Order: sequence, then structure tokens, then C-alpha cells
Amino acid sequence: MEDRYARQKAWSGIGHDGQEQIRQKHVLIVGCGALGTANAETLTRAGVGKLSLIDRDYVEYTNLQRQQLFTEADAAKAIPKAIAARNHLQAINENVDVQAHVMEATKQTLPSLVDDVDVVIDATDNFDTRYVLNDILLQRNIPWIFGSCAGSAGMSYTILPGQTPCFHCLFKQAEGGATCDKEGIIGPAVQMVAAHQTAEALKLLVGADTALRSTMMMFDLWSNHYRQIDMQAARQESCPSCGKDPTYPSLLQDPLRAAALCGRDTVLIRRHPVNLDVLESLLPDISVKNEHLIVAGYAHLRFVFFCDGRTLIHGTNSVAEAKRLYYQLVG
Repeated sequence: MEDRYARQKAWSGIGHDGQEQIRQKHVLIVGCGALGTANAETLTRAGVGKLSLIDRDYVEYTNLQRQQLFTEADAAKAIPKAIAARNHLQAINENVDVQAHVMEATKQTLPSLVDDVDVVIDATDNFDTRYVLNDILLQRNIPWIFGSCAGSAGMSYTILPGQTPCFHCLFKQAEGGATCDKEGIIGPAVQMVAAHQTAEALKLLVGADTALRSTMMMFDLWSNHYRQIDMQAARQESCPSCGKDPTYPSLLQDPLRAAALCGRDTVLIRRHPVNLDVLESLLPDISVKNEHLIVAGYAHLRFVFFCDGRTLIHGTNSVAEAKRLYYQLVG
């Protein structure tokens, strides 16, 4: 039988020993959107031993332009992204142990997922989750790779606990900034960021620490601008996350129970886990039901109820209106 990794092992940066290290390692990808699926496919093809995926959302048709792995069939059935990604990845490489977690990445859910992880790849779409991820990984001394893209631009930075500035050092407070929902996005920007993230992950997996990029990588493909910025001076002894006396502030704060999602005309409500079969009897106009979620229409809005207690209410950015209609539906 042909060796599927022959070309990868032939390259001196990996080699036979490096391939064996990749096979023994565990990578967690937080988010299964554009960046997450691109990273996941490359690592699966590279032969990583275990790949864990966490995502709270489900596949929609607007995802298909940039989020590889997903198909029209996934969108038609509203398959959770983590599940859809796992299904396609297992068809690519059955030797990789792919674990899918349909849930929100929070200070409650992440700790149990990172205990045996070697590298974490950030593929999230919000600062709050990154702050939580930052503090949890600093506590456990786990390296992670930040990535972000919108429009034709993107950036990436490798965070090494105790060696580089942490995410809180780099971004002291969350700012709105550009998002792909507000600014749009082109696929090549996604692929560029993901390529840098996956390359850094492979370096970490094979122990090629001296090859790691020490700068913040930034680019704009449309205007042909590329920059490498030295961020080491951003590291602060007074940082509440990685400084001399860390308090890990994101782990002390309680998450909002209801919040408008930036740029999506959608409100997220968090509640205790629910029995979907019981919930089904309460809802009118159900368009989709599977083992993970129910999609229902009410008052000209679209409600997506997840079994873990989350509800996405599409068609409004008013938290007050969303909560009012939610309670009308399910009490």
C-alpha cells in the first residue's frame, strides 16, 4: 500500500520522525467556520493523531462561499458545523480521531477539552471567546495560534505562554472592528490566514520551535500589502492574564445570558439544556428538526433551538424583543 504521507515525510522540515510526532499529537480547533474548516482539512490530510472541533452553530447556505468541507446537503438539513466537518474529515482520512463538540466555547466547556491538547487553533469570530481561551491556555501552558480575517485582509500570531505577549497584551479591550458579517470576505483571505496558522501548528507538533514566526503577520490581498510586526514589546508585567500576578479576568466574569451577535441581526439566548422532543410540542411552524436542533418560525423571526440550551433568534438585534418572544414561545 502506498504511503499517503510520502511527500510530506520527504521534506526535511518534517521527515519520518516528524510525521510520527504529528501522528501522536492532539489539536483543538475552536470554531468550525471558514478558518476552522480550512485548518481542520489540512491537519487531517497531514495525519494529526487526534483533532477536536468545537462550534455552536449550524451550516447555512451563506457559509458555502468560504467554508470548505460543507455542502448544500449540510445546509439543507441544518447540520451542526462540528458534526458536518467531522463527517467529511473522516471520509478524507479514517486514521484521524475526529471529535465533534456541538456547544459554545466558554469558561465552563473549554477546560475539559484542553487537558490533553498539544496545540489550539483559534478560529472564533469574537473577542470574548478569545479572552477566555487565552486565560485557560495560559493556566495550562498550552500554545495557541490566533487568526482573524475580513474583507481581503487577515492576521495571525502564535502565542506561547511565558514567552510571547498574550492575547490580552495585544488587545487590551475588545473593539468592534471588522467582521466578515459586516465587511464581507473573499475566500483567498481565509486560505491565507489558515495556511499560516496550520504551518505554525505543524512546527509546534514536530518540535520545530526555532522555526516559529515571532511576528504578527498581517496582509491585504486586494491592495497587495504585507507586513510582519514585532510584538514582543507589547508583553506587560502588569498584564492581568500573563503578568507577574495573573488574575485571569475572563474566567472571573459571568457570560451574558442574552446578547446580540455582532453584524448578524441575531440574538443569542443561553439557558439550561432542553429536551427537543418536549420542546417540539410547544413550537409552531417547525421547518427543521434533528437530534441537535429545531428550527421554527414565530412573529416573522427564525428561532433555532439547540439541545444544550442555546437559542439563536434571527431577524432582530434587539435583546429585549428576542427575550420577550422567547418567553412567549417556551416560557
